[in-house]
Amino acid sequence: MDKNITLRLRFYTVANKSLDTVLNEFKLLQTELDPDYKIKISDHHVWLSLGVLKREKYSPHLHLQLESMEDGNTAVNGLYGPDPVLWTFFIFLHFLVGIIFFIAAVSAYSKSSLHQKFTIEIVILTTMVAFWLLLYYIARRNRRKGIPEMNQLHEIMERIIH
Repeated sequence: MDKNITLRLRFYTVANKSLDTVLNEFKLLQTELDPDYKIKISDHHVWLSLGVLKREKYSPHLHLQLESMEDGNTAVNGLYGPDPVLWTFFIFLHFLVGIIFFIAAVSAYSKSSLHQKFTIEIVILTTMVAFWLLLYYIARRNRRKGIPEMNQLHEIMERIIH
């Protein structure tokens, strides 16, 4: 198996099968792996993830976009990503930290221009930078913890694709 998967969350491969064959095989696999893995199929898109009982907050999802090629094969564009709910929450926290940072920076600049003390603003700015670094660390740790599950999803995909 390709060990570089952890470094590139996007990948492209070609299945030597028709698009309909690949989709039908994923549908058959869906019933076989039902409690342990969740496979969702919509048009030419397939989403693979761990089942509810095995899923952790850091568990990745695999999205496959299938496209029919002129030679009868199927092009597969894959993307590993975090749980959508967790990702949305992280984006919300980043947005919140950015807004607080911006407000504190404007307040510090205003007080500095008026020759007033702006110690509280500096503390807030420093805290927001520390909080952003903490969010970054948590995201990297969750990604690292999800690597074994990412490899499991990749093996399931490989069963169908190759």
